[in-house]
Amino acid sequence: MSETMQPKILVTGGAGFIGSHTVVDLVENGYEPILVDDFSNSEHSVLAGLEAICGRRLHCHKVDCRDRAGLTNLFESEGPITGVIHFAASKAVSESQDKPLMYYGNNLGSLITLLEVMGEFGVRDLVFSSSCTVYGQPKKLPVTEETPVAEAASVYGATKQIGENILRDLIASAAPHRIMLLRYFNPIGAHPSALIGELPLGAPQNLAPLILQSAAGMRGPIQIFGDDWDTPDGTCIRDYIHVLDLAAAHVKGLAWMAGQSEAPLLEVLNVGTGRGTSVKEALEAFERATGRPIEYEVGPRRPGDIEKIYADCERVERVLGWSATRSIEDAMRDAWAWQEALGGR
Repeated sequence: MSETMQPKILVTGGAGFIGSHTVVDLVENGYEPILVDDFSNSEHSVLAGLEAICGRRLHCHKVDCRDRAGLTNLFESEGPITGVIHFAASKAVSESQDKPLMYYGNNLGSLITLLEVMGEFGVRDLVFSSSCTVYGQPKKLPVTEETPVAEAASVYGATKQIGENILRDLIASAAPHRIMLLRYFNPIGAHPSALIGELPLGAPQNLAPLILQSAAGMRGPIQIFGDDWDTPDGTCIRDYIHVLDLAAAHVKGLAWMAGQSEAPLLEVLNVGTGRGTSVKEALEAFERATGRPIEYEVGPRRPGDIEKIYADCERVERVLGWSATRSIEDAMRDAWAWQEALGGR
């Protein structure tokens, strides 16, 4: 298939952590990704790494997804666009508690505007970046797609729940869309080339970049938010998935939707490893993978944190033929190579 015949996929937040790795997977699977990013939480330098990995120039537009005119111009200039993967959102749990209006405005405003423009241009396939936070603190583990959606534990989680409701209501209105909600768990890792990875701007909010910066001497000991949770070692439990595995799930989701004749269509899938790992176990995995010791201190619990959650992945394996293939040690090893490549940056 020539490049001009490759299906064009719009990737919002395409310069971000998960978006950039998904761009690589799209290229490897015969798609032409069109990136859009406002670079509020990413850097232009990511594009050089992406193009080096992909071996080609990439189309990237600096547009805020709430900017209707900007999105319209993008769809006009790049069309026809076959489908959209929507990552663009603010995503830090603790920040969302401090800046609720920013999170509601950005995360919901960008989704609504994107859907309106997709409708105008007849683009019906959408993979939506959702989150396991929609489950709140589940009463039973592992969580399946039938696990009840609980009251959100954070503003960030609330924006994902409302986003899902918007998409359900759109499908219920008989709009001719095919939509996949990917509720994924905790992405970590980096591309093994060490050319792209997680690049938090400002103080990191997630565990993996905190570990990396501590190991690199850029900050002091890791702060563990409570060791009195109801878990085997007292620290919170999460389902850590390698970002490359997560990226592959998005691309498989696009291919699956393209093979469905039914529309409207809504599919909900958990994307994780099916294994729960505590904060302390994650630190130990990093030490095993890199041989570098990690110091930590225990502090008070953090508002908005969930005690424990991990996925039942039976449905995504059955529907997409996808499963996670990389371990947490693989993810930590790749992430550390990325951090070393960054140096003191």
